[in-house]
Amino acid sequence: MATLYEGYTLCGVGPVQNSSNIGILGVEQGRDIDYVLVTDSSRSITVYKVSDQKPTGSWSVKQGQIISCPAVFNTQSQEYVVVTDDRVVRVWKEDDVNLEKAFKATVSADVLRVLSATDSEPVVLFCCGAVRFLDSLLASPQQPIEDVLTEDEIIRGEHCLYVQRFNPNTLVKHRIETEPGLSAPISFSATCRGSNIHLLYLYLNGSVYESVLPFRSSSTGAEGVQALSCSLCLSLPLGEEKLMSGAAVVLDEAHVAVIGFPHPSAGACKDYLCIWNTHFQTLQASKEMAGRIYSQLWCYSGKLYVPHGKMLSVIPFDCQKSSLAAAMGKLKQTSRSGKDFSSDIYEMLTCKNRKTCQNTFCLIFKPLQMDCSLVEDVQAEVGEFIRRAPQADLQLAAGRVALELVSRSQTDANFYPQCAFLQLLETRYLCYSVCPELLSLAMVKKDFHLCQIAFQIFSDIPEAVTCACLKAILSTPDLEMETVNLDTDSVIFMKELTQAHSRSDEEGGQLNGFCPPALESDVSDTPSNKLQRDPLSLDMSCPVGLHKGALLNEVLQTAYSDRSLLPHLKDLTVPQVIVFLQYLRFLYFKYSHDAHKQIRALRTPSISQIIDWVCLLLDAHFTVLAVAPEAKRLVFDLHKFVRSQVKLYAELGKIEGSLQVLKNSKQSEDFGMYAIQVIELF
Repeated sequence: MATLYEGYTLCGVGPVQNSSNIGILGVEQGRDIDYVLVTDSSRSITVYKVSDQKPTGSWSVKQGQIISCPAVFNTQSQEYVVVTDDRVVRVWKEDDVNLEKAFKATVSADVLRVLSATDSEPVVLFCCGAVRFLDSLLASPQQPIEDVLTEDEIIRGEHCLYVQRFNPNTLVKHRIETEPGLSAPISFSATCRGSNIHLLYLYLNGSVYESVLPFRSSSTGAEGVQALSCSLCLSLPLGEEKLMSGAAVVLDEAHVAVIGFPHPSAGACKDYLCIWNTHFQTLQASKEMAGRIYSQLWCYSGKLYVPHGKMLSVIPFDCQKSSLAAAMGKLKQTSRSGKDFSSDIYEMLTCKNRKTCQNTFCLIFKPLQMDCSLVEDVQAEVGEFIRRAPQADLQLAAGRVALELVSRSQTDANFYPQCAFLQLLETRYLCYSVCPELLSLAMVKKDFHLCQIAFQIFSDIPEAVTCACLKAILSTPDLEMETVNLDTDSVIFMKELTQAHSRSDEEGGQLNGFCPPALESDVSDTPSNKLQRDPLSLDMSCPVGLHKGALLNEVLQTAYSDRSLLPHLKDLTVPQVIVFLQYLRFLYFKYSHDAHKQIRALRTPSISQIIDWVCLLLDAHFTVLAVAPEAKRLVFDLHKFVRSQVKLYAELGKIEGSLQVLKNSKQSEDFGMYAIQVIELF
């Protein structure tokens, strides 16, 4: 998951000079991660300390002079560099007051940009395509500059890419291969990962392509123009209004920040900054930006710099790799739903027939927009649409149909097509990012069946929504919950799990090194004899109904980030926390007796997931549980459970050496083709 935190204003900006320029030429990294260099389009360059939101230095050029490109900081010489009037390179230090008295040199060709990276010497890119190291250029400013581009070429971001390598000194021209009919990209972003350069292109039709170039190549440029293949990694939704600009910047290998494109579920005339996951093509985070949005976006040290309205805002973000791994880590069981979801998302990335898809939308939107349409008619129409629509069209249309149905359900209290929602979920082309209001609507309608299916399919549910669903489940009475129609497999699992209680009691054995707290021989830490003799201490019956337990199992298997989930868990009331902990204690008891292994089910929480949730609840409500009288026995039982497992692992550790010796001795014996041996340890 990705998070956009509360932003703040770094500075104001100058007046808008044209439709695409807000008055900022660029934002560059300063002398360390807490400083940035802001160059406006008038005549000034300012250094800001981001944490203090205050300027630490500012320089201006004289009236009549023009700053040609954003100023940069040379990390090797600890100096600032800027180009004015296209050919004058100026270099100055932090303590220089007057820019006119600083070093300057006039070069023989127009400069387009000065590029700087940490611990590297800046390079100067000329409008003609030539590149020079800054030091070598300043040593001989009037040196001749060769023309790399042809007469009909300019550096504008068309369909060609020149790659200049300095060691060895080679120049290779690439032609970007994309779909026919695409105009020039409106935004570029490049990152270095491993031994490759990853280039990202954003087009006005919402397509985001990626190309990969190796750092070292055997090409010398003599082969002519080389083809550079691109792969489609993201298809952004398009609103009804025609888009004129936009920007994208790579955050990490799986996330990209985009501005200028509409939010999938927001209304018109609203500008958003969005973080998308390029692996799963899902929206991870979004923030509405006040004022006009421009096609400018910068990213440094975990912060996004966004000019909008009359200000430059700093928005911290966090892209947690653990949330991507949560689908594989927190959801470790090999469920069929997870496998199908991944394959469906991969197919979405390859969908190309956008024109056919738009025609398909019309088939379903016309009846949905009719106020007189009955729920039954709409559900029948959706079912017919799903059956006859090609898979490539359905991948994109499912989200649009779901948004339309949710929007009407929110405005019309009598309209709620549950079967249509379930049919769309069964296509496995929906995710939370595509239709974020669907789960909220289901909770309002107390449609726990829909919530259960969504939990099984959606892998991008935010932690706040997960806790909201958890609170709704815990607050619903068991009698009301038992009337809900749920997935049969999950209910059977709960029924078998509760019945396994009586069978394990009749056997009276100790399985997996575990026994109930009152059966342990060492009771030195028992706080009172009365607590030990209390018959309720032996009661390991399920504290919730079968249907509520089935829904809680789905919550336990939801992907989450610990840091994001913990604050929302504090919204649970004390009775809800105690009931949930009692249920987790019940599950832990059953799993310690291996009762769950005797039951066949596709989706079951793992013991590690149970323990993780216990730890999170205790962390979120530690003070309340420590002073609440009704939680005393529960916390004590949890302590006894953990203590019994510690004893088990301690005993296993004692015989680890013996088992290792036994294993090594058996490896030297020759048993022929195969052998079966039974080793009794006890």
